[in-house]
Amino acid sequence: MTLISARSALTSDDIDFRDPRRRLAGLLDPGSLASAGPADGCGVTRVTGRVDGAEVVAFCTDATSMGGALGAAGADRIVEAIRFAVDHDRPVVGVWHCGGARLADGVESMDGAGRMFRAMTAASGRVPQISVVVGPAAGAAAYGPALTDFIVMSDAARVFVTGPDVVRAVTGETIDMAGLGGPEAHGPRSGVAHLTTGSEADAYRTARALTGYLARPGAVDLGAVGDARDPAALLPGSSRRAYNVLPLLDALLDPGTFLQIQPRWGRNMAVGLGRLAGRSIGVVANNPLYKGGCLDSLSAEKAARFVRTCDCLGVPLLVVVDVPGYLPGVGQEWGGVVRRGAKLLYAFSEAVVPRITLITRKSYGGAYLAMNSRPLGGDAVFAWPDAEVAVMGAEAAVDVLHRRALAAADAEELPALRSRLVEEQRRNAGGLDRALSLGAVDEVVAPADTRRRLAQALHDLPARRGTHGNIPL
Repeated sequence: MTLISARSALTSDDIDFRDPRRRLAGLLDPGSLASAGPADGCGVTRVTGRVDGAEVVAFCTDATSMGGALGAAGADRIVEAIRFAVDHDRPVVGVWHCGGARLADGVESMDGAGRMFRAMTAASGRVPQISVVVGPAAGAAAYGPALTDFIVMSDAARVFVTGPDVVRAVTGETIDMAGLGGPEAHGPRSGVAHLTTGSEADAYRTARALTGYLARPGAVDLGAVGDARDPAALLPGSSRRAYNVLPLLDALLDPGTFLQIQPRWGRNMAVGLGRLAGRSIGVVANNPLYKGGCLDSLSAEKAARFVRTCDCLGVPLLVVVDVPGYLPGVGQEWGGVVRRGAKLLYAFSEAVVPRITLITRKSYGGAYLAMNSRPLGGDAVFAWPDAEVAVMGAEAAVDVLHRRALAAADAEELPALRSRLVEEQRRNAGGLDRALSLGAVDEVVAPADTRRRLAQALHDLPARRGTHGNIPL
């Protein structure tokens, strides 16, 4: 268990700012905070309260005492909070500023941390668990948040197993706390942080938004779908051109409701929470702006964890597909694309929450299967009129299937021949008629009718929820 040194002296302003009750009051609805445990100096404050009217359980490590170091009694206080949350079916939010284990507790501190980890694992998939890191979080205080569903990091957050001094002594590497475990390390690089924010107050606002989607899911109101819009107008004219999928998601969901998760990690896959006709949903979407929207090892792993999170918490899924396949390359194969890509296949195959797929432009090869296809148990698969479902793109398929005819053609005839063969391939192997006849696509929808059709499908599908935990993939 790691200990990082805390400052030997704190000013009154520091103490006021780091006071656990003050921090928890910044997280919860005004006037809703109620103590749920004695003020006994154990280093952790446990309370109940509300977030946007929803009842929650919250705890905060006490950074005004020994830098928030966690001892056996403090770990047990967190265990109490988690068990109370499970017993009363409430989300639990932890605020972390903790320098590691209390050295004075010796091995007892590690024993307490183990009990805390086990309680978090036992609660996984039963109630939402959200961690807000607002300062250093080392050792057990790093692994604690890592076992929860979502981690929000403020600009002052520092998450690592061992601090810079130990890293330098053991490996010779010189790095400061921010570089080792700050938001820039865990946002775009490691993927540990699901959301990074500016100030501590921003972190609380973000945690409140997350909690709202999970604790107040709402119901589908078909009257709230609104006027027909044409989201296809947001896509470029050529199917080969890249575009950012985020404006499309904003157009499909209720305006201003999409909260992207892990926005700077595995960017060729966009995942997040939003609302459709008032109902909370999870969104998984290929983003052609990055790597052409190809699936790769990181994006598959990112999506798999998010799918399993939504499934065990009972959040329906909307999957927006525009994928040319898996990203090829030695780096991908050696990086475990087979193993990590299988996680996405497993996640969708296991999921029981309502799952709706929309194919906008193309869905090719193994990536077609991985993106919530019918064979993996997708409940409803819609496609826009110009979408393609095929083993590979028509151009690439023609190069393989007709390479001899193309090689034998005269230079003047080659463009026309190739164009004709591509069109035949697109019509015969990548057209929607075949996908419809096979049941790979349930319905072709006009882009302007998409929101209404998605909302209707979500309304008609019965609510279901997975019965598994949410292991950090």
